[in-house]
Amino acid sequence: MQDVLAAFLISFGVIFVAELGDKSQLMALTFATRYKTWPVLLGITIATSVVHLVSVAVGHGLGATIPTGWIALAAAVAFLGFGAWTLKGDSLSEDEQEKVNRTARSAVVAASVAFFLAELGDKTMLATITLATQHGWFGVWLGSTLGMVAADALAIVVGRQLGKRLPERTIRYGAAAGFVVFGVVLLVDAIGQLTGRGAWEVVSATLDHNLAAWLAVGLGVVACVLVGVGRRWARAGARRSPMRTGPGSPAWWSQALFAVALLLGLVAPLLVAFDVIEPIAVFSSPGWVVVGVGLLLLGVAVVLASLVQMGTARRRGQNLALTSSGFYARVRNPAFTGMVVATAGGLVMAPTMLGVLATLLIVVAVQIQARAVREPGLTQALGEEYANYLARTGRFLPRLRAPHPERRAGLPENDRERVG
Repeated sequence: MQDVLAAFLISFGVIFVAELGDKSQLMALTFATRYKTWPVLLGITIATSVVHLVSVAVGHGLGATIPTGWIALAAAVAFLGFGAWTLKGDSLSEDEQEKVNRTARSAVVAASVAFFLAELGDKTMLATITLATQHGWFGVWLGSTLGMVAADALAIVVGRQLGKRLPERTIRYGAAAGFVVFGVVLLVDAIGQLTGRGAWEVVSATLDHNLAAWLAVGLGVVACVLVGVGRRWARAGARRSPMRTGPGSPAWWSQALFAVALLLGLVAPLLVAFDVIEPIAVFSSPGWVVVGVGLLLLGVAVVLASLVQMGTARRRGQNLALTSSGFYARVRNPAFTGMVVATAGGLVMAPTMLGVLATLLIVVAVQIQARAVREPGLTQALGEEYANYLARTGRFLPRLRAPHPERRAGLPENDRERVG
């Protein structure tokens, strides 16, 4: 009995300390911002009990023979899936009690699977294996399980407090981002274990300028298709602009520049892929390619989110100039900002002078479209309502300071007070 108690106390202390600041504790906090405490804690307990039972079995007689690389890869895919699931949100039923029960069950399953995959091959599992080689298996299993659950319970308490103070949308986006981050971390770890080399070393050896160029072309085509579909959906049933759109008009020039920029943006990486032209050497390292992918995806995400907000507002009969949430509450032309960012990302992925020209043309096109077409047309259509909206929002980025007094001088007194 004393041996079991000693094994329990030692294992509890070691695993509790090892869990402080570990990814599992961050996972528990992330889950706790989305679900009730008890199903998350139950899922953690189930997963931890099974993993640590395996650990003591390994440490007691089998040796460390678990192929953790493939497990880490499966865990990475699972976490990326959890991120998409969280971003989508839970489906709701008409019966509130059934909804709560279903959410609770899904939380138990999600937490159990996530923690089971994440803990296989983790430092706490290795620590438990080591402890089991020196102490009795039952005391080590019980102590390590309760030590991890206690540490993660601290994170759940913190997560529940955050859940009471943050908006539901912020929590959902933050939780989705957390799952994606965990998935990327596990993916990096899996690459290292499966190849025997660091993840960045593998990326550097694989990602040459040809592959980067093909990646830029592929992402660019997909982005164009998604934005085209999103734009068509968002603009369905929209009124035509009262501004002139014939040849030589600002609208004609902006559309022409958009077309030329799009063509150059796709042709430039194709020429690099076929070794017709060489990329700019200063920006041709794998690190810049990764940055470019991030910028391109960020830009496309901003464009699509803006189009979704625009289309949703139109279908509800709402005016974006009066919105108090989303991009349009702070920025008048967020989709144009996303286009510039995405084009810059493609340029960074396959840096050429043609890509530089495409980026410059996009910048000029969005300036013409915003300043000479979109904003004058909406001002003409909406009048003072849109003028007030112009005064409190930024054109492409959020306004960092109050409007200039001269812009406020032309507004009615009550609008000056609201804008100021």
